Amino acid sequence: MENELKLGGGALASLGIATAALVVLPYLQVRDLEPAKGLKPYTEQQLRGRQLYIANGCVYCHSQQPRDRNFGPDFERGWGRASVPSDYYYDNPHLLGTMRTGPDLLNIGARQPSQDWHLGHLYQPRAYVQGSNMPAYRYLFVHKDAAEEGDHVVNLPPGYGEPGKVTVATREALDLVRYLQSLDRTYPALPAAAAAR
Repeated sequence: MENELKLGGGALASLGIATAALVVLPYLQVRDLEPAKGLKPYTEQQLRGRQLYIANGCVYCHSQQPRDRNFGPDFERGWGRASVPSDYYYDNPHLLGTMRTGPDLLNIGARQPSQDWHLGHLYQPRAYVQGSNMPAYRYLFVHKDAAEEGDHVVNLPPGYGEPGKVTVATREALDLVRYLQSLDRTYPALPAAAAAR
């Protein structure tokens, strides 16, 4: 009986220490966090695009957290400065990601600001990035004989569209691109410790 009490007490103590270190202390560090200067709330269109980003599983292959120069070559890759907690103030849920099958996307809006590039890349990634293993999201586009008023025609490289037809982006494709373009954290950021004060 004495051994069971020691085992139970040790387990509870371990659980308490882990909870304090992994839940309570991080919460205390960021509870009074303010959004970074330069960070704007998402628009309705960007929020719809964010939901598509989640629904299509983009977070499974792309992270949104460039690392500090001391922890990896992210800055040399052109992925931007290391992220700080205030960069994610408006994100719920957070889409930090853990895999890097594809590049980090936190600053893709600054690296690739062109809407046409994003639309073409969604339609056929290998037309824009040789050797890409990203799937094509062609279901976000429709093919028409002729463009109608209000259609956003996607200009694809030769040989990638449907012959004799125009490729038109759907609202979902445009929303997803707006979300990707909003991922621009090039404003100056305070170090994480200073931002939490």
